[in-house]
Amino acid sequence: MARRSLENLRTERDSSVTEPRASNDLWGGRYAEGPSAIMREINASIGFDRKMWRQDISGSLAHAKMLAHVGIISAEDEAAIREGLAAIGKDIEEGRFPFSESLEDIHMNIEARLTERIGEAGKRLHTGRSRNDQVALDVRLWVRDAIDGLDAQIAAVMREMVARAAEHAGTVMPGFTHLQPAQPTTFGHHLLAYVEMLSRDRGRLADCRKRLNESPLGAAALCGTGFPIDRHMTAKALGFDGPTRNSLDSVASRDFAAEFLFACAMCATHLSRLAEEIVIWTNPYFGFIKLSDAFTTGSSIMPQKRNPDAAELVRGKTGRITGSLVGLLTVMKGLALTYFKDMQEDKEGIFDAAESLTLGLAAIGGMVRDMQPQVERLAEAAGAGFSTATDLADWLVRELRFPFRDAHHVTGRLVALAEQKGVDLAGLTLEDMQFVEPRIHQGVFDVLTVQASVASRTSYGGTAPANVARMAREWQEKLG
Repeated sequence: MARRSLENLRTERDSSVTEPRASNDLWGGRYAEGPSAIMREINASIGFDRKMWRQDISGSLAHAKMLAHVGIISAEDEAAIREGLAAIGKDIEEGRFPFSESLEDIHMNIEARLTERIGEAGKRLHTGRSRNDQVALDVRLWVRDAIDGLDAQIAAVMREMVARAAEHAGTVMPGFTHLQPAQPTTFGHHLLAYVEMLSRDRGRLADCRKRLNESPLGAAALCGTGFPIDRHMTAKALGFDGPTRNSLDSVASRDFAAEFLFACAMCATHLSRLAEEIVIWTNPYFGFIKLSDAFTTGSSIMPQKRNPDAAELVRGKTGRITGSLVGLLTVMKGLALTYFKDMQEDKEGIFDAAESLTLGLAAIGGMVRDMQPQVERLAEAAGAGFSTATDLADWLVRELRFPFRDAHHVTGRLVALAEQKGVDLAGLTLEDMQFVEPRIHQGVFDVLTVQASVASRTSYGGTAPANVARMAREWQEKLG
């Protein structure tokens, strides 16, 4: 909202309301007057919860069918409700639905419009339920749909990564710890690390979906209802595994939403780590990859610039998603049972996190497909920083039967000597090496190239190109 005084807000809101202010139909006969402009502003959620209109209509259709089935409403009323909701859904889809802030939320907007269309039958729809269980249902349905969409999108990004990993199974590059040269690895192996991370993200979302897949519909305001409703019927109709087992918990809990936000935040964190690497790799001082115009931007003043803004924005949006998680946990931490209006604050964070993650996944998938690894530069960098030192130490253990700690010490002395001479380890002569350790022989040079280094890492999960190619094939089979 733009900065303006509360008095200005009151004036603006009062002048824009055309509905009568003498009474409040929404809350019934208890309230003789309508809310103030400020109350309407803070109380209304229709500006954002309209996103749940499909879920709200689905829940109402299932509820109406159940009410008719058990004899609470007539078959004629159920048919009228069904036809009316279908027409409302079409109006919303086509942008012709008159959303009203005075009706607060998507639930009352749809119900009020339904009553306008079909009369008394529309007033019977809310029998045996409350907005408390209605909103809990709609949020679960929305999150479930979001999980299904994100799962498919994550799988698509994984396929992009696996395809590039298979292409570059043997493309050597430096592996880092502390962002310092550590050991040579391959570009394909590096990408498959993110495939593993995203696979776990899919698992977390699947676990979240399984836990949330219980229907709160019929819990009513907080204690259930005296009407002979069939909660198992509505749960089955809406694709749930069954109804929730405690009416208080049904309307009071948003742990499923927090779990969803954590899964989103964790996935976004993984994307952010790759985005950070893309920012580093495209820097000319590294020069590991190039991105095309499709995923970079220029500068308004520096014509030479090619900025990896897509990667930077993926990294930045991670903060928004994590913020949504922290926000919901903070909202819920002080709430006694059962429902409080504070819980209205759950939705914007959920919506924003899902949309931000969707955009981040699309950007990362596009950049993975677009990036051009600079093979020669990667190979050159792979040998920098004495990255084959561990291979030398391993050779001393394997060939000369050194205890590893002694081999580590000897290798350290050889690194210091190479640094003094301004060469890499392979640039030392045999005489140089024998000056430090007389038993070293010509065979040591077989392990000092980056190609030999990566080829030797044959342990399961290791970076040997044959391993990487095999793992890429396995992922291709899993992902289809």
